[in-house]
Amino acid sequence: MTNEFELIAVGKLLHVKVTGKLTKDAYEAFTPIVDQQIEEHGKLRILFEMHDFHGWTAGAMWEDMKFDFKHWRDIERLAIVGETKWEAGMAVFCKPFTGAKIQYFDHAKLDDAKSWIEAE
Repeated sequence: MTNEFELIAVGKLLHVKVTGKLTKDAYEAFTPIVDQQIEEHGKLRILFEMHDFHGWTAGAMWEDMKFDFKHWRDIERLAIVGETKWEAGMAVFCKPFTGAKIQYFDHAKLDDAKSWIEAE
């Protein structure tokens, strides 16, 4: 299985694309960029796009929980785009860790997710 991680940061918008299984290394690359964006722009909006996503390694799950605890006030909106099978689990998993507005979108609705994340 191929694991890929891509992060595009523009102002207060972060577009994260993941394929395969999210690893601790991905979080170690991701976290300093997020910290820098928060320092420069305040609250962020994150578009988290999953393709052929298989969850997290144990190390990545721990990093995710630490990240969520540290930044739960720094995320304004979180749009999650992925397969329908992740919808219920991701919404329930993310909610306790953030005060952000969270919306889930199927892959076919990527444009809707982009519009929602950028809306005032």
